[in-house]
Amino acid sequence: MTTVGVPAGWPATEEEARAVQDELRARVVLDERGPEPGTGCVTGVDVAYDDDLDLVAAAAVVLDAATLDVVAEATAVGRVSFPYVPGLLAFREIPTVRAALDRLPRPPGLVVCDGYGLAHPRRFGLASHLGVLTGLPVIGVAKNPFTFTYDDPGPERGAFAGLFAGTEEVGRALRTRDGVKPVFVSVGHRVSLDNAVAHTLALTPRYRLPETTRRADALCRRALREAAQNAGDSAQEATMRQAPTS
Repeated sequence: MTTVGVPAGWPATEEEARAVQDELRARVVLDERGPEPGTGCVTGVDVAYDDDLDLVAAAAVVLDAATLDVVAEATAVGRVSFPYVPGLLAFREIPTVRAALDRLPRPPGLVVCDGYGLAHPRRFGLASHLGVLTGLPVIGVAKNPFTFTYDDPGPERGAFAGLFAGTEEVGRALRTRDGVKPVFVSVGHRVSLDNAVAHTLALTPRYRLPETTRRADALCRRALREAAQNAGDSAQEATMRQAPTS
């Protein structure tokens, strides 16, 4: 497990963060199809928080895209690097996510975020932000539609409907299991929307959420529990050292 500090020059205010989004958004690549589903590796990233201890843990889990077997994984833990502000969550998560990705012993291939890419009020969610900073192909697969609208897709697995901001399609509502509520897929960087949907279906053979997300979620929660336990043990030791003797 890697311990991560807040990067030098990291935005400290909402205004600074939005300025960074405005600068980086122009670098999002939307005209590449991206890797083919079922080939190479695909990596899920996710984070978990302990607000009381001001801790955030990130996990990166690499799966063989053909078999969905885990082939590598890494975690990182750090202090929360930005306050909670809707639309700016990437600034809380990216330092630890990047540290986890950097610890992987092999290239991650396509990266799948538990969140949004273009389906974001400023068209620059975590999947886009992470893709621009790393140069990797990234998609977002979210559990809810944020503030966007959609028609309910058909009840069968594989059915989808556009996710819209007004008349602009920013993603798709995708049914990954018959009769189960959809997930919400959006492009992050260097992947087409059609291909993002195809990857999501390939990653959901049994459950609503992609295997990448399920594995990364479990791993980051475990890393957070360990970090919180270590923080508690350290605090207890410090208290014992400072206790007066009689």
